[in-house]
Amino acid sequence: MNSSNLGQLEKSSAQRIALLGATGSIGQSTLKVLRLHPDKYQLFGVSAHRNLVALAQICLEFSPRVAVVADNSAATALRAMLPGSSPEILTGEQALCLVASSSEVDIVVAAIVGAAGLPSALAAAQSGKRILLANKESLVIAGELVTQAAQKSGACIIPVDSEHNALLQCLPPAPPTRASKQTSKIYSTAGVAKLWLTASGGPFRNFSISELASVTPEQACAHPNWQMGRKISVDSATLMNKGLEVIEAFWLFGLGREQIEVVVHPQSIVHSLVEYVDGSFLAQLGSPDMCTPIAYALAYPERINAGVKQLNLRELGALTFEAPDQVRFPCLRLAFDALKVGASAPVVLNAANEVAVEGFLNGILAFNAIPALVNECLQRSPIQSTNNLDDVLSVDRHSRILAGTLINTIGSYN
Repeated sequence: MNSSNLGQLEKSSAQRIALLGATGSIGQSTLKVLRLHPDKYQLFGVSAHRNLVALAQICLEFSPRVAVVADNSAATALRAMLPGSSPEILTGEQALCLVASSSEVDIVVAAIVGAAGLPSALAAAQSGKRILLANKESLVIAGELVTQAAQKSGACIIPVDSEHNALLQCLPPAPPTRASKQTSKIYSTAGVAKLWLTASGGPFRNFSISELASVTPEQACAHPNWQMGRKISVDSATLMNKGLEVIEAFWLFGLGREQIEVVVHPQSIVHSLVEYVDGSFLAQLGSPDMCTPIAYALAYPERINAGVKQLNLRELGALTFEAPDQVRFPCLRLAFDALKVGASAPVVLNAANEVAVEGFLNGILAFNAIPALVNECLQRSPIQSTNNLDDVLSVDRHSRILAGTLINTIGSYN
């Protein structure tokens, strides 16, 4: 890995951005916002795992200084698609961490899917960056490590998930003495009674348990409101995505577990709500478009054009809310339970879910077997402390092995 040029660029007035996970849905939405504001933001580094064609197109359009790919064969393939000597192409996890912590980077967009995004997100937190966190798994499996690193370095963690970003928009800013220090707590939770995360309910909100047994990956990935990647689409369909967001909210906002609630809102117009002790609710409304939270996170505390369709309040019709059904969708309950247990339980939850979702997408596991597999892994895994990154990655690795072994006994979950 050649890192010789990462610290040698002249500073410009534009903020330099490292977009980790550039070819995914969050990465593509981020690029849409950047196109609207070329004077404000400059793409310094990008990464992709498999989609090299899309990464090459990004490099040709935005001319980033650095591109990170998985390995040497991917680097060779990407170089063949690009003329000249730019960008510098680096490989592997170490390169992701190097870019995320580079002194040339002002903002890190952490959009790598799954636990694979943790090391680079942690490196950004340790380096005092403004982190646009779309990789919720970093906080799910290592919330204490990431938030403590941010507090120590002065990193500013701004959530990109639409729900957490909505909560941020409904919270008052931190007192000036704290905000001026650029700590990870840029908001105040004084007077807050509860945080309410909204869930669309996914494409199977009205399906019976028997109907859920036969749904296909294509059905699960056809979200009624949002355009998302396949993994997060399945998580949305099982409500595991909302469960992971509950754990993320716990670490982001520092409130008790009992102060975090989930409500199903099928229209996906109200993105989340904050309930205050005086009985007031503040809600953030907007079109279901990830460009809105990304633009808010980029410019925080200011606002910039996100290029999204504006709501027409006269045409909205009814906005409805209902309690989530944790019998038909037990993944949400499993996440609440893992948060209550703490320690290594959320790591096991996330790892088992990633293996289960991959098995479902590959036609190995039935949809309703996803929560069963996750639950079995939680039951079989001893609770361990996770005091450092090595601890987290060790639990993650062993949990994936266990989940992969249990998939072979799929008959037990039907």
